[in-house]
Amino acid sequence: MGMLCSVIRFENLHELKRLCHWGPIIALSVIAICSAMAMIDAVLWYWPLDTTGGSINFIMLINWTVMILYNYFNAMFIGPGYVPVGWKPVFEENSQDCIYLQYCKICQSYKAPRSHHCRKCNRCVMKMDHHCPWINNCCGFQNHASFTLFLLLAPLGCIHAAFIFVMTMYTQLYNRVSFGWSSVKIDMSAVRRDPRPIIPFGLSAFAASLFALGLALGTTIAVGMLFVIQMKVILRNKTSIESWIEEKAKDRIQYYQTRETFIFPYELGSKWNNFKQVFTWSGNPEGDGLEWPMREGCHQYSLTIEQLKQKADKRVRSVRYQATEDYSGACCPLTKGLRTFFTTPCSEEPRISLHKGDRVLATRGLKHWMYGEKIDSATDDGMRVRGWFPRKCVEKCLYDSEADQPLGGEKKTR
Repeated sequence: MGMLCSVIRFENLHELKRLCHWGPIIALSVIAICSAMAMIDAVLWYWPLDTTGGSINFIMLINWTVMILYNYFNAMFIGPGYVPVGWKPVFEENSQDCIYLQYCKICQSYKAPRSHHCRKCNRCVMKMDHHCPWINNCCGFQNHASFTLFLLLAPLGCIHAAFIFVMTMYTQLYNRVSFGWSSVKIDMSAVRRDPRPIIPFGLSAFAASLFALGLALGTTIAVGMLFVIQMKVILRNKTSIESWIEEKAKDRIQYYQTRETFIFPYELGSKWNNFKQVFTWSGNPEGDGLEWPMREGCHQYSLTIEQLKQKADKRVRSVRYQATEDYSGACCPLTKGLRTFFTTPCSEEPRISLHKGDRVLATRGLKHWMYGEKIDSATDDGMRVRGWFPRKCVEKCLYDSEADQPLGGEKKTR
């Protein structure tokens, strides 16, 4: 009952406005089209009232739709969880925890460990991984499990639906195809000999089934790739933002030759322990989103201390790269490899085109993509050109005296 109530528990009614966005509109439209066409075609292919198999098939279709929508709306409306406005760590005797934390001027609070400020949500998000346009919300501490289950259930439901579409088109066309000596004819107006009540399957129904099949297969591939990415995040207990912080930490150590070893503090030693941080029998994630279990030998603020070091050092706060090949700015560039194509960032942020020799200042990144701004390039209104670009198109620049100079225009940090 608690889980049922959670899907309708909104912090405020204005959360409903999240539906008025291209991401949820497209996602819900795909779910509606695939589900409706699968149910119609299931009636045509395997009449559910006469056989046990037909009944099970139809019930499974309804079950997929309900579970997909349940987890989708959970991820959207429950949200990632936000750092309370005005939050600061609970002080113990002789504790100075605040010196290890960044202060967010917008939220008027300290940033808890693993939290980051989202410009879209305009709040500090607990254990923020990314802002997802498909749910028009962030993926973070509270909704990570629901979001990942949605990414798992959507491809499974689409695979079932695709099978039904194929079988329906095959069985419906089987009695309508006639072979001549030199021709093949398909009579789409022919009525099946089966006397059971069915929905007429004409040319429009065939076209609709074919369209739904394409949607189902495309969704299976695209959402399936996102599920794999999220499972890697969960099993490593390391968000995409934290992966970038770790990469810059290693870059800092290499540059200064400090001989220290950076140990990611939230990796608990086994994939199962990391998995249990997100998926629990109660349906709620472990902890409160403000304090986290640590790896042995690590400090509660190990990662935030590293962030402060990087913020103070302009060399590693952002990393310079130089383009080694052209990039057109396409959202899903097939010419840059299948991994780049399938792992394109799920973000509303733009892509930037690159030409060989262009210099880019990268501020964050994923395994196959990076986000940053072009150096010495600006639009007519003075705005810098920022966006995503494939990692394989650039290579890291060596630090030099020019790189040590500010890039003109102070970067605002929160």
